[in-house]
Amino acid sequence: MGSLSKVGRKQGALSFISYGLVVMTVTHVLTHVFGGIHTAIFSLLREEFSLSLKQLGIIAAIPPLCQAIFTIPAGLLSDRLGSKRMLLASFAVAVAGALLASVAGSPLVFILAISLVYINSTIYHPASYSFTANAFTDKERPKAMGLHGAGGTLGHATGPLAVSVLIGVLAFGWRQVYLILTVPMLLGVVMVLRLKDEPSGIAEVSDEPGGEEGGGITKLLTTNMMMFLLFRSLASMGMSMISSFFVLYLMDVRGLTLALATLVFSSRMLLGLVAAPVGGFMASRFGEKRWLIYTSAIGYACFALSLFTDNLALFIALFMLYGFFNTVNMASRTSILARLIPKRSRGLGYSLFFLPTSLIGAVAPAIAGLIAELYGFEVVFYISIAAYALAWVIMKFMVKVD
Repeated sequence: MGSLSKVGRKQGALSFISYGLVVMTVTHVLTHVFGGIHTAIFSLLREEFSLSLKQLGIIAAIPPLCQAIFTIPAGLLSDRLGSKRMLLASFAVAVAGALLASVAGSPLVFILAISLVYINSTIYHPASYSFTANAFTDKERPKAMGLHGAGGTLGHATGPLAVSVLIGVLAFGWRQVYLILTVPMLLGVVMVLRLKDEPSGIAEVSDEPGGEEGGGITKLLTTNMMMFLLFRSLASMGMSMISSFFVLYLMDVRGLTLALATLVFSSRMLLGLVAAPVGGFMASRFGEKRWLIYTSAIGYACFALSLFTDNLALFIALFMLYGFFNTVNMASRTSILARLIPKRSRGLGYSLFFLPTSLIGAVAPAIAGLIAELYGFEVVFYISIAAYALAWVIMKFMVKVD
């Protein structure tokens, strides 16, 4: 009897998993596969095209700017056309960008290719996150968002990991990496085509802000929502300034090879395979805001401490912990957003959620590249820590979550 009850509890714990959630998780992997490749190969681009750090920063900044331009239209189209059509459109754009990158012969063509890759995720996110948010109750949503987010972290890790293996071990060229990774996109297309009915939000059990009718951007931008977006902007600034040049920092300052540097960078995100779903369950148990506050404080502290050690093993361990705690609260962030907006406008709401990342991503890498050239990578990271700290204060004291 005891063993049967344990099996029952396990089945109950995973009973929220549906085919739709599996599709959103797998497609989340695929939509992010290409996004981290270009920063992982900065050392190769710098050598092939004779680029400075400032120019590399511009290459990192332009694709998020393109994202920002398309963010609001993508959200509005998601609410109007539905998730399935938007997911298929995002994959078409992703494949086009990857194929263009595989034949890029100049920085301008490469920037255009990476911009398409980034626009893919802009189309994808409002559709997929609104699908998941509408399919689950307030209690189950963090668990679902945790599994959904795990797919994204695996996708972010796959690009740099592919660079480490395909270039560092198998001696492929960087253009071939883009070409090879287009093949798995076919799996995502097939899975999306097999989706049937989309969730309408009938799973809701609590009162919503703004009622059933949804509304435009002005109705969504309550004071609480604006504070949450400010938190999101500052946290995105910290993350973007770190991520853009971290592989170069590992190579230029810490002395790692390209293969090892990209392996370290991708391993941090691979931890998200555990961190994201575990974080979803913990947020469901302890509350989204409380879990976000505690885990983000630990993560930020780990990164800050990593900068003050000369021991490479300890540095990598602290960086891994930073990545783990930065991912373990991902479900909290996306679930809090669902509480702040009406279900009829969740496509637009998630567009607003990802808009700060695009806007900051268009500015932060260029600024970081200039600062790194003038003062070194460490100053860039100190500014990132300050942005993280201010974000934490805003989330702790100025965002109210019921």
